[in-house]
Amino acid sequence: MRLRRFRRSAALREWVAETAVEPRRLVYPIFVRPGTGKPEPMPSFPGVSRYAVGSLPGLARDLSAEGVRSVLLFGVGRRKDPEGSDAWAPEGVVPEAIRAIRRAAADLVIATDVCLCAYTSHGHCGVVEQGAVANDATCDRLGRVAVVHAEAGADVVAPSAMMDGQVAALRAALDGAGHEETGILAYSSKHASSFYGPFREAEQSTPEFGDRRGYQMDFRNAREALREMEQDAAEGADILMVKPAVTSLDILARARHRFRLPLAAYQVSGEYAMIRAAAAAGVVEERAAVEETLAAIRRAGADLIVTYFARDMARWSRSGR
Repeated sequence: MRLRRFRRSAALREWVAETAVEPRRLVYPIFVRPGTGKPEPMPSFPGVSRYAVGSLPGLARDLSAEGVRSVLLFGVGRRKDPEGSDAWAPEGVVPEAIRAIRRAAADLVIATDVCLCAYTSHGHCGVVEQGAVANDATCDRLGRVAVVHAEAGADVVAPSAMMDGQVAALRAALDGAGHEETGILAYSSKHASSFYGPFREAEQSTPEFGDRRGYQMDFRNAREALREMEQDAAEGADILMVKPAVTSLDILARARHRFRLPLAAYQVSGEYAMIRAAAAAGVVEERAAVEETLAAIRRAGADLIVTYFARDMARWSRSGR
């Protein structure tokens, strides 16, 4: 037995490669901000910008031409209040972004993040009552957000607040408003992670008090993660997601054996920033590191990968090795 036979050339290695990370499986996150003007770069998030709605049509056409097939929209609130009411305003930044992208690139799949943290004055993911996030009151507001996004033309809504029953609340709200065809991508296993820093700067959503450990999962718990996924599947989720991706590969692999639903994984901002920083310092070769980490996520069982490297991967895919 000589296992090296098919390792001796690039063509042979490619011929028997078990895992492929096709651009169609990659979801590109987009941050949408109020106002007008050019994309707004962020120092802690190299290569990622916040976009005004007016600049989205050009971006959408570029993504479609590059081979990226889906996006995940995150809004930055125009105004903030304790309930995060701007999140469900029909004229808010995310509904406007959905309409702008739909007109410019009808072939893109549009998913939207459904949470309140970028819209609340306190920075938490829901309605705060007596110093804590109120689960059921938050689910009610998340349902309102989902309906507004669906009415603007979103294909998929993605609840990320980690409230108990949030998927059931969204499904009931969507069906009640006549949006039975709108899909739900559930952030099912979402750990309270140290790798969210650049994202919170982009979303301007750092909590003013406390942290999110009261509703996001303890990263030490895998069995609990599978229970979360079971609950979301039972409530009507169409896709289950784990986040962060690289630190949850064991959960992703176990979920692949347990569930028949499509699985997604989110390569989060800190994971992205580490690779960019290591590449800038000459410690790793960026393309090689990106391809290896995304292949690991795909190999563990992800059907879809949310990654800020989606455009790079699409470009590399076209150029070949």
